[in-house]
Amino acid sequence: MLASLIRHTAYPLVLGGSAAAILLFVERAAIPCPGMAAVTLIGIAAVALLERWQPYQRDWLRDHTDGLTDAIHLVVNLGLLWATASLLHVLRDTLPALALWPARWPIWSQVLLAGLIVDAGLYAMHRLSHRVEWLWRLHAPHHSAERLYWMNGERRHPLSAVCLAGPGIAIAVALGAPPLAISAWLSLLAVHLAFQHANLDYTVGPLRHVLGVAEIHRWHHKREYENAQVNFGEFWMLWDKLFGSFHDRPNGIAAGEVGLRDRSFPRDYAGQLLWPFRPRSGLREGEPADV
Repeated sequence: MLASLIRHTAYPLVLGGSAAAILLFVERAAIPCPGMAAVTLIGIAAVALLERWQPYQRDWLRDHTDGLTDAIHLVVNLGLLWATASLLHVLRDTLPALALWPARWPIWSQVLLAGLIVDAGLYAMHRLSHRVEWLWRLHAPHHSAERLYWMNGERRHPLSAVCLAGPGIAIAVALGAPPLAISAWLSLLAVHLAFQHANLDYTVGPLRHVLGVAEIHRWHHKREYENAQVNFGEFWMLWDKLFGSFHDRPNGIAAGEVGLRDRSFPRDYAGQLLWPFRPRSGLREGEPADV
């Protein structure tokens, strides 16, 4: 019974609780506050603990010589997230913006609208990152993981993180979105990304057609690159549904079926940071770069 409870309630309880706490801070604060960061860290920690209790693949609990590298990715990219939030606040009166934002809407609906805009940008840039060679080379470290677990959501080259999120954030800012609304969404997104890549046996049922959760996103990490051009959505699956990249099958991804074909891909953080700038070693069939 406990296993079933975790399987069906882990995501709504943890993400819903994180969303409620973040909205409380947004309603009471004028600037991005440490409380929002604390909620994000607690939410991510909850996913990590639930994995140990009820893993999707037991083999993925074992360190694949990736723990330290992923921890550095996590610290760097969460730091980048909160630096972005702080910078948006500092520059809020100097950035050009159109007076199109529905500032009288309830704050929760403004957060959702900002999130929808940011998520559309993430989808577009994510899909481009699988088609444009130099973007793929920045994105490849994310796909080099040979297991999926809570830290993979932040396993990104920092330049890839900027390329993925930058356009959507810029559009939201240009439309007049308040920095707090964008910061709140980014904080919640970090918890969702931990769930999206989690080695946790959980489900959201039919809502997997709406939300980019692990049972859908794991298909995107298949080692066979040609079969992994699906489910690009970060939070919402709306964009995959609209543009024909949604994929759902009853059987899931198993251990040994994720990662890159190139087993020589660097495992250390410095190597992954420098890999995109190495000279090409050749283009393989069906792939935009050395994978």
